Amino acid sequence: MADLKIVVCVKIVPKPEEIRVDPETRLLQRVDTRSEINPPDMNAMEMALSLKDRYGGRISLLSMGPPYFEPNLRVALAMGADHIYLLSDQKLAGADTLATTYTLAEAIRKIGQVNLILCGEESSDGATGQVPPGLAEWLGISQLTLLTEVNIDQEKRVARGRREIKGGYEILEVPMPCVISVKTACNEPRFMDFSLRSWAQEIDRVTVWDASSLAAEPDHIGLAGSPTIVTGLAEAPYRERRRQFLTGNQDEVVQQLADILKNGQ
Repeated sequence: MADLKIVVCVKIVPKPEEIRVDPETRLLQRVDTRSEINPPDMNAMEMALSLKDRYGGRISLLSMGPPYFEPNLRVALAMGADHIYLLSDQKLAGADTLATTYTLAEAIRKIGQVNLILCGEESSDGATGQVPPGLAEWLGISQLTLLTEVNIDQEKRVARGRREIKGGYEILEVPMPCVISVKTACNEPRFMDFSLRSWAQEIDRVTVWDASSLAAEPDHIGLAGSPTIVTGLAEAPYRERRRQFLTGNQDEVVQQLADILKNGQ
């Protein structure tokens, strides 16, 4: 089998403490918000790098978002990825998981001859876990979900993965190409290789595609292709905890506390 051609789907997400929702559009606010690579996607990236270390091949990152996501994505180049494909177009904005997976699938078709598509288990902002199976459905290929390990049988052209289950584990095998979702925290993502930093900043390491670059149906992308509609926002009610102050000397306080615990108050 020729060298593996791996695509890792990566989402740039707001840092958890800075997640904001626009009250008018009901979409996540991206401007003036610090962002990072989705932590579960870092586990997928590490699995891809491990496969490259063992079998050789090429790793491409695929992401969707505004141009200013580019510096975050270049971190993965310094870790050992080979190229970035960034889907950036206002027409793609506001996509739910259905429109997102459709758009990513069209980009994967455009990249061509891909053997493995790796994804994190879920995103830290949406946490639906729908992207990996959605990709497999759009592409019409097999999937392995929530893997902690993966190996390639190059002769049989199959991917063999290990999934933890209650009381043990199971070994699953599917033909390639296939989609793999990686269990969160199943590995330790490596640090950047600082010798690659200059190389990772080169302009031609990133390919930017807009909506017209993809063979995508206009009514399948962005808000137009998203059947999920947020009709309103509401702040979760805050219920103040009950507080009761005990007074008296030490023995009296101990007795009051014992009576409260005994009576279940």
